[in-house]
Amino acid sequence: MFETLTKGFRNARNRLAGVTELSEENIDQALRDVRLSLLEADVELGVTKAFLANVKEKAVGQVVQTATKGKGRKIKVGPAEQFVKICQDELESMMAFEGDPVEFAKKPKPTGIMMVGLQGSGKTTTAAKLARFLEASNGRKPLLVAADIARPGAIEQLQVLGDQIGAPVFSIPGGLPLAICKRGLAEAKRLKCDTVIYDTAGRLAIDKPLMEELSEIRSSVAPQNVFLVVDAMIGQDSVKTAKAFHDQLGLSGVILTKLDGDARGGAAISIKNVTGTAVKFVGTGEAIDRLEEFRAEGMASRILGMGDVVGLMKDFEEVVDETKAEKDAKRMLRGQFTLDDFLEQLQMLQNMGPLQEMLDKVPFFADSVPDGFQVDEREIGQIKAIVSSMTRQERAQAELFEKQPTRLVRVAKGSGTSEKQVAEILQRFAFMRQMMGSIGAQAGMLSKIPGMKQLAAANRLRDAIQTGGLEGNPMMANLADSLLQAAVAEQGSTGPNPNERRAVNKNKKKSKRKMQRKSRRKSRR
Repeated sequence: MFETLTKGFRNARNRLAGVTELSEENIDQALRDVRLSLLEADVELGVTKAFLANVKEKAVGQVVQTATKGKGRKIKVGPAEQFVKICQDELESMMAFEGDPVEFAKKPKPTGIMMVGLQGSGKTTTAAKLARFLEASNGRKPLLVAADIARPGAIEQLQVLGDQIGAPVFSIPGGLPLAICKRGLAEAKRLKCDTVIYDTAGRLAIDKPLMEELSEIRSSVAPQNVFLVVDAMIGQDSVKTAKAFHDQLGLSGVILTKLDGDARGGAAISIKNVTGTAVKFVGTGEAIDRLEEFRAEGMASRILGMGDVVGLMKDFEEVVDETKAEKDAKRMLRGQFTLDDFLEQLQMLQNMGPLQEMLDKVPFFADSVPDGFQVDEREIGQIKAIVSSMTRQERAQAELFEKQPTRLVRVAKGSGTSEKQVAEILQRFAFMRQMMGSIGAQAGMLSKIPGMKQLAAANRLRDAIQTGGLEGNPMMANLADSLLQAAVAEQGSTGPNPNERRAVNKNKKKSKRKMQRKSRRKSRR
């Protein structure tokens, strides 16, 4: 996602490395890379020009501070960081919207949501996704109204999707769209549903009959929200479509679908500036749960290659049971990490959605991998097959494979893999268990001193990082640094210094070795 845009901004950031002042000359060189990536990503020409002009105006002439204080510590700031911050602010302002994505009606009146768009944009699937999202996030009780009688199979498709999410679907076989929508609103009141989602018909192109039909439905049921569903992959055409629908119907917002399959992403930037209507939701996959609220700051951050930590945390919250996770974490940090836990962690990752999308949300992940890098999700399926082919006893005690190598052969046959592959998975598991135990190790008697637990954890984490060859992983290094800072902060200025502690331990060992040498000399005499 956004591969084309991210590449351009990354090149611009690299051009400004080592520069002390953002001058017109070096800014022009950086913006040249940005301009090419924006145009390649199908961002509308007028929007591209406005963006470049605003960034240049804010950036030129700024002298870059080498360091600034923040929260009690110094933070290094370079020209690249300042340039990225200006781009981030500008991208956010181009895509942001005020208020909530959905306008809810005052009770007892049901909230109406009308879905409009062209055929093939994913309107029917998105209607079901939105129903599930509102139920899960806002506790709503939605009714889906099947008003698309033009496309064969549209009503049946919505009924199947309704069964999947447990939402009722209203339809009238052979009925007219306007009558179906009116009766649907009455049915929602009867069923005490507080939200009605109207799935209307689309066409292959915008035409007069389509617009007249939609205008009649809008006037009749007066929905609080009219969402245009647009395929992000059609680029500039999606912006033109949005403008035409907005002029005719007065849209409340846009839902971009198939964003996960679009390396360009220009529509996300262009739509609000061209139509005046912001993107409210984005579809990022085929699964019924792959719809998320559009966050301008998160999207801008991902476009700039800086990931989206907030979005990543939201993904975690959706699939993680906090109470169970806390108990599991305590057990794992005591070194009680089994292959069942290993399998459960993999399944949790899969439940969060496509791994490639999840990794794209990790800060600066794109900078640490080669261009065009793609995660092979088949490997996770292979690992699951290997672990699932083991007995309960083997999953609880991985050491059994060392004692009886024949077990390795049986698991390889059962999972359709080689013995080498099984052995590699066991090696990875062994390293993860060792690292878990190291992080969770206590500081002994010193654990009563404020900050010593965190200090021990930080030092052990650093050792584990070096042992596992993970020094280049910024997330792991930052975790160790955070633990160390927390320890120092808790200890305060009068607390023990870790460097002094190491020096004391070194002197003790030296004295001990001297005593041992003396005792050996006495024994020889």
